[in-house]
Amino acid sequence: MARALGVLFTFMAALYICVQGVGCATFEIQNECPFTVWAAGTPGVGGKQLERGQSWTVQFPAGTTGRFWGRTGCSFDGSGKGSCKTGDCGGLLNCQGSGSVPATLAEFAVNQFQNLDFYDVSLVDGFNLPMSIIPSNGQCTKSICSSDINSKCPAELKVSDGCKSACVAFNTPQYCCTGSFLDNCPPSDYSRFFKKECPQAYSYAKDDTTSTFTCPGGTNYKVVFCGTGTSHEN
Repeated sequence: MARALGVLFTFMAALYICVQGVGCATFEIQNECPFTVWAAGTPGVGGKQLERGQSWTVQFPAGTTGRFWGRTGCSFDGSGKGSCKTGDCGGLLNCQGSGSVPATLAEFAVNQFQNLDFYDVSLVDGFNLPMSIIPSNGQCTKSICSSDINSKCPAELKVSDGCKSACVAFNTPQYCCTGSFLDNCPPSDYSRFFKKECPQAYSYAKDDTTSTFTCPGGTNYKVVFCGTGTSHEN
């Protein structure tokens, strides 16, 4: 309990610094899908139901490493307990930890090194929704995964409302880049499939050079489900 309170106080202190405008990043999580998405994030931000066109704003202080994802096919009761077909986090609307696979991830490291943010769209945990990361700094790269991978997913990776990665599906060193493949892990036919569909996204664990992007610290970001943040109209 004492450790948990210590973590909470540390995070709240960091949030106070962020509110004061020192080295923080603001994230607007927006749903442009034609259906409800239950957004989630870590560390310590919880979750929120988003109808089409709705958004959710979250701030991360400098030094934070975190992620956002969308959950689909959810049903919660009045106390916020239930389940989701993809991205479920312990059956809670207000997530307390990482979500279950498969789920498309937006990953961030805020002001981590030489006043730079690092960010990526990751399919290492598989795919459930198209996702885009749009920096407020127009000089920085937009990371966009707009393909409907679920409709093209290989049969051996396909699950209800999602597409597993090969690592998640088979859990072998070859696909997870572990054991004897830790330092020498070439792409597989499965990772090439994901890379073809979403060239800017992580297709497997060693896909750093074409998938991780940087932007100056102090940049804000929009994370968009099923769009690029320009409109939710047809």
